[in-house]
Amino acid sequence: MAFNPRNGSAHDEPMAEINVTPFVDVVLVLLIIFMITAGVFDFGLEIDVPQTRQVVASQKEFPFVNITSDGMVFYNTEPIAIDDIATRILEDTTVDLEAGQRAGVYIRSHKNVPWEVIAPIVQRCASSEIDVQMVTKPMERAP
Repeated sequence: MAFNPRNGSAHDEPMAEINVTPFVDVVLVLLIIFMITAGVFDFGLEIDVPQTRQVVASQKEFPFVNITSDGMVFYNTEPIAIDDIATRILEDTTVDLEAGQRAGVYIRSHKNVPWEVIAPIVQRCASSEIDVQMVTKPMERAP
C-alpha cells in the first residue's frame, strides 16, 4: 500500500485512490475474449442445412423457424407449436403491413428432416401471407 504524508504531517494515512491500470487491462482482455467467441456462435441450435448449387444472400431481418433432426420446431431458439408459428411471426414483425409490405420468415431445417414436417409450416405461413425463405448452404464443389 502506498503512503503519502500530507502537508508535512507525521501521520501515515493510506492513499484512498484506486490504481486503474490493472482494471483496464482486465477489461480489455475480457473484451477480446468476447469478441473472439461472439463470431463462433451463429445460432443456439445445431442444424445441418441442405446444400444447393446456388445460394442467394438476403439482407432482410426475418425471424427463424428452426427444425432439428428429430423434428422439434423452434421459433428462433424457443420451442413452439406448428399452429402458433404464423401468429407469432405476425406479432413480432417489424414491417408495415398496412403499407403493403409482407412479413417473412427464414426456415432452417436439418437436411434429414422429411418434407412432411416442413410442409405444414410453409403452408400455414403462406396462408397468412408470410414470405417463406429456406436457409441452405452452398455446395463445396459442383457435382
